Amino acid sequence: MTEFTEYASGTFCWVDLATTDAKAAKDFYTALFKWNATDVPAGDAGTYTMLQKGEKDVCALYQMTPDMYPPGTPPHWLSYVSVNDVDDYVAKVQTLGGKILHEPCDVMESGRMSLVQDPTGAAFALWQPKQHMGAQLANEPSTFSWNELHTTDVSAATAFYDGLFGWSTDKSMNAVGGDYFTFEEGDRQIGGMLEIQPDWGEIPPNWVVYFAVDDCDATIEHSKTLGATVEMMPMDIKGVGRFAILQDPQGAYFTIIQMNEGTDN
Repeated sequence: MTEFTEYASGTFCWVDLATTDAKAAKDFYTALFKWNATDVPAGDAGTYTMLQKGEKDVCALYQMTPDMYPPGTPPHWLSYVSVNDVDDYVAKVQTLGGKILHEPCDVMESGRMSLVQDPTGAAFALWQPKQHMGAQLANEPSTFSWNELHTTDVSAATAFYDGLFGWSTDKSMNAVGGDYFTFEEGDRQIGGMLEIQPDWGEIPPNWVVYFAVDDCDATIEHSKTLGATVEMMPMDIKGVGRFAILQDPQGAYFTIIQMNEGTDN
């Protein structure tokens, strides 16, 4: 069990799903990952559904409403980065050329957050924890295990995240032979980065969430019986594992990965 009681500032700590049909999404993900679901009242925001592996919080989902998002916004997973002072980081985002999509606000007693966008257009959340520090389990099957930036400008993204969090990048080869960049802080891997290619279609810059699974191919087959679409068939990453991209029945994309035995997530 990979249990967390805190996250270092500048590391991913939480993911949640904004969806057009919270009930259907809850049914899908609890069946796929064997999660439990607990609905938590969230004031004017309605209901925030905590998704749990056993009794440990691993992620969440909620119903999108017109006052939250512009018309036509698709369902999507959002990645959160833990920080020690949201307001301080929001100021840095602006000086580094990013945008503030939602000004800092307190989420009851759970924490303080802001939704921001990097200069290439990828959105993510800044999270200053109070009572909720983030996922209690991560980097094991049925939990989030990796966060990956798909961007149109690797150089601009590298400069932004270095300036904001102090992340450096290490270049290697991706599954199809192109460049893959790993964000690092010291000897700790934070996440990954790929440049969006023309043959991907009209994909906007975004942060992709990876969920670890015991068996990639079996999870794909199970997901299809639940109404998911396979966006990218499984591929092997040498020395890492086997992954695939799925789209849930409401339209949100996510990635699953089966790690090689003995490989750290």
